Amino acid sequence: MDALNTFLVAEFLGKANWVWLSFIGAVIALLAFDLGVVNRKDHEIGVGESLRLSAFYIAIGLSFAFVIWQLYNNADPSTSIDPQLLAVTGAERAWTAVQLYLTGFAVEKTLALDNVFVISMVFTYLAIPRMYQHRVLFWGIIGVIVLRAIMIGLGAALVSQFSWLLYVFAVFLILTGVMMFRKGSEHEGISDNKILLWLKKRLNVTPDLHGNKFRVQLPDPNTGKLRWVATPLLLALLFVEIVDLVFAIDSVPAIFAITSDPYIVYTSNIFAILGLRALFFALAAMVHRFQYLKYALALTLVFIGSKIFIGDLFEGGKFPATWSLAITVGLISGGVLYSLWKTRKPLTSQS
Repeated sequence: MDALNTFLVAEFLGKANWVWLSFIGAVIALLAFDLGVVNRKDHEIGVGESLRLSAFYIAIGLSFAFVIWQLYNNADPSTSIDPQLLAVTGAERAWTAVQLYLTGFAVEKTLALDNVFVISMVFTYLAIPRMYQHRVLFWGIIGVIVLRAIMIGLGAALVSQFSWLLYVFAVFLILTGVMMFRKGSEHEGISDNKILLWLKKRLNVTPDLHGNKFRVQLPDPNTGKLRWVATPLLLALLFVEIVDLVFAIDSVPAIFAITSDPYIVYTSNIFAILGLRALFFALAAMVHRFQYLKYALALTLVFIGSKIFIGDLFEGGKFPATWSLAITVGLISGGVLYSLWKTRKPLTSQS
């Protein structure tokens, strides 16, 4: 019993093990509820159900800000990895942590939206029925949770040892934002996507679906013996995982440019991604309405990268978290509203 208590109170990346385990347990419970209750049977998820599920996950993600407040209000400031959290009073530190979490949540949610267009195209290209798309996205999120944990843990270790890496991240974000702005809403065709072509060359993929199975046993055309082959569902799943890895190259530097606190980084990442899976089916149906959002996202990346360099001009050497949250939300909200306005249907005169 003493050994268990010692383990639970021991710290890992600035937080006690029980804090990390509690969060992981909450995520597992949400995933179990999603798969075991809401989507126990394969079915086609409509726009209405997608929006309701997304609203639920967004509410959970925003409510977690209260948990952040409690954790950082009572925490010893000497354990903070991020210098922004070394405030004099617990309330100041807690409010700063909440703002950093909400900023990271907003940025990660918007960055993840860019995945929707690509994933939607691959589902269409591989002819994955809507009733099986949730199964692919669900198991994809499991890989994302593990992958992000590894990347964030590695990033936190590197940033804590080499603080100058934040400036490297900042330059990378600025360049990424500039290139994204110049490219605009253009997307490559999925049929000649290099990732997809690479996977198809290395996997023995059957052209037909076999229910909701990722692999099936079929006779070898040469020997007649049964062998395992991949279905288009497995091809889609692997593509989703690789796409997330590619997008994480932008996502992880962006959140570390906001805060270097691993707990805020990881929790904001995971809650943003959990909600995106639920919102996918609504976004995929109206992705054309957000074609100008990418410009706002590009400006957001440039802003996040730039504030690393101009932070030295402010007291404490950091750009104010309140300003950062306000500007980030303003840019993203402006991009959403402008997209909806530009893509609205023109009013037709009634005869």
